[in-house]
Amino acid sequence: MRIGELARRSGVSVRSLRYYETQKLLESTRTSGGQRDYAEGAVGRVELIQQLYAAGLPSGTIVELLPCVTTGLATQGMLDQLMTERAHIATRIDELGKAKEKLDRVIEQVIAAGIVSGDPPAAATGG
Repeated sequence: MRIGELARRSGVSVRSLRYYETQKLLESTRTSGGQRDYAEGAVGRVELIQQLYAAGLPSGTIVELLPCVTTGLATQGMLDQLMTERAHIATRIDELGKAKEKLDRVIEQVIAAGIVSGDPPAAATGG
């Protein structure tokens, strides 16, 4: 598939796809006319790359981990890196859960206090 179709199907910009190629995260072949051509599996790979970026992994780490994702085979170092990244994600999930609980309490307090129209009084905002 061409780069535009991959962008549409994966929900990622063409610019991002080109960047992924420069970072060695994604591969394409070239048509006789020089256009990029991606395999059908590229959509899933782009989705995985997006998920790993969203989890906070830098492109260098993703490049190191993608071979074991693709083949199912990994060195002990790759497995250790996967486990480390998983632990970091779990920590962030816990932190986000705590932040969500605090926001839930604030929302409950705001609802209990009542909703006002317009801007709150200056004393309430601390200014």
